[in-house]
Amino acid sequence: MLRFGLSAFLALSISGLLAQPFQGQATSVHSPAKHRLLLPPQIISGERATLAVLDTNGRLAPGVTVNFSNGDRVTTDKTGRALFVAPLDQKEISASIVGSNRRAKAAILSAAVASADTPVVSTAPKFVAAGDRFELRGKGFCGDADANQVLITGKRALVLASSPLALTITPPPEVAPGRARLQLSCTKNESAPFIITFLELDLRADSSPLKPGEQRSISVHIKGTTGRVPIEATNLSPNIAEMVGGNSVISKSSGGSENIARVVLIGKARGTFRVAIRVVPTILRRH
Repeated sequence: MLRFGLSAFLALSISGLLAQPFQGQATSVHSPAKHRLLLPPQIISGERATLAVLDTNGRLAPGVTVNFSNGDRVTTDKTGRALFVAPLDQKEISASIVGSNRRAKAAILSAAVASADTPVVSTAPKFVAAGDRFELRGKGFCGDADANQVLITGKRALVLASSPLALTITPPPEVAPGRARLQLSCTKNESAPFIITFLELDLRADSSPLKPGEQRSISVHIKGTTGRVPIEATNLSPNIAEMVGGNSVISKSSGGSENIARVVLIGKARGTFRVAIRVVPTILRRH
C-alpha cells in the first residue's frame, strides 16, 4: 500500500492502537485548505518541472488548480501532478492551491547549475521510514517526473515532484526494512548507485484508558538498522495528556538489536489521545 507521508507518521489512540495509512490511489474529493502542495525547492529558469498535490490522506489529488505568483496557473492531471515551466526573469516563485492561503516556494537558478552528463545525487536522507516520501538533491534530473526512473532494490519508485535539481520520491511498497540500493536515470542516463536505509516503525503501548495523573510509556520499535535513529514525538492531544519534555520531543533510539525509542505521557483528563511519531531527517552529502 503506497503512502505519501511527510515522514514516518503513526497515530496512537489509547482506546486501541490505531495506525492511519496513507493510500496511494488518486482521489477527486477536494478540500483546498487541507491539501498539500509539493513543489520542487529548486527549479531551472525556462525549464520544465513537475508539482504534485496530496489530499489529507496523502493520496494524489487530480483536478486541483494551482496558482503561481507570476500569474501562471496549472491543474493537476489524473495522476495528481502537473507540469509547469519556470519563469525566465525571476529568482524565486511561489505557488498555492486555489482556495488555500498556504504557499510553497521554489528558488529559480540558471541552467548552468543543472548541467550534467548523467544524474548526480549530492544530498540524500540517511534513513527513510518505509512507505514515506523523501527528497534527493543534485543535478541532471528530468523536469518531467515520469521521465525519471528511480529503482530501489530493482523495483520502480514513484516520482511525485521533480526538477533538474530535485526529486520527491515515494518508495515501492515492497521495500523491506534495511539497507537498499538506489539508482536513478533520466532519459537513460544513469546515476551511480548508492544506499539508503529504510526503517519500519512499530508503535506499542498499553491500550487501556489513561487516567488523570497516570504515567504511561509508549515505545517505538525500529527495524532496519542497529544504529541510533533520531525520532520526534508530537503530542496531538495536549488537553488529554501531557508529554514529558514538552508537546514536541526529539530523542534518539537506543540502537542495537532491540532498537527502541520511548515517550512518556502523563494523563490530564479521561479521553482518547493521539501521538505523532516521525523520523527526524538526517541528510547525507554525497561527493
